Amino acid sequence: MLDRYWFGDVDRISPEAPVPIVKVGRVDERPGGAANVARNVSSLGAHSALLSVIGTDEPGEILERLVAADGVVATLHRDASISTTVKLRVVARQQQLLRIDFEKPPSKEVLADKLVDYQNLLGACDVVLLSDYGKGGLAHIGRMIELARSAGRRVLVDPKGEDYSRYKGATIVTPNRAELRAVVGRWGNERELEAKAQALRRELGLEALLLTRSEEGMTLFKEGGVVHQMASAREVFDVSGAGDTVIAAVGVMMACGVSLERAMEVANVAAGIVVGKLGTATVGLEELREALV
Repeated sequence: MLDRYWFGDVDRISPEAPVPIVKVGRVDERPGGAANVARNVSSLGAHSALLSVIGTDEPGEILERLVAADGVVATLHRDASISTTVKLRVVARQQQLLRIDFEKPPSKEVLADKLVDYQNLLGACDVVLLSDYGKGGLAHIGRMIELARSAGRRVLVDPKGEDYSRYKGATIVTPNRAELRAVVGRWGNERELEAKAQALRRELGLEALLLTRSEEGMTLFKEGGVVHQMASAREVFDVSGAGDTVIAAVGVMMACGVSLERAMEVANVAAGIVVGKLGTATVGLEELREALV
């Protein structure tokens, strides 16, 4: 998807309705969704191959150009029946006033064709990251996980929705608190949370479940125990795209052969950096190294 920002100033209220009038002074466009995951992988010094679906429209052309500029090798299937997903945010005085979404699910034919490219890309990848934004692009996610696991690849999923059975067989799933709560229900304490998270992990056959907890840090649920990492003490400016940075950082670390605990530690620091930036953003390798010292 394409994240589009309109920055401006507000000096008065509209006479037509009780809403602010924004005088737009600057427009910014950035890769969003899975494209933001891919550019975060690239910014951390790893090779990134992006597979997705876009429309035959201007936002699609912009998205294709932006990911290429970020060093991402993209295979983008074009579907004339849809518009490229766009999230338009209106920002004034560093505050988001409004977000407008443009989206439509891709056709089944395009998604089926995408599986062929997916199989071809598997041989060149160490880790597979599946970023589920509920936009219809991962209709065949069960088959994608199966193909990756058969090829000996570890699979990380950033989940969406209430049905996690579609992620069965993945290596790691990385929900945030609200996403996990929608699946397992509320918990009253850490012991209850652990019981629910571990039950879900076993049900799905996961190696681990990584729960991102905003200001509470991250918790890794795996066979044999739980590991918690406190959040980095940084000022939070914008949390949009933080989950993209987390799954990208964990994936890169796993591809380098480090432990899940160390991968979580690095991802936690990377997320702490990115929430201090406006909008969907990336973390550079040197920036991360300095923060880890």
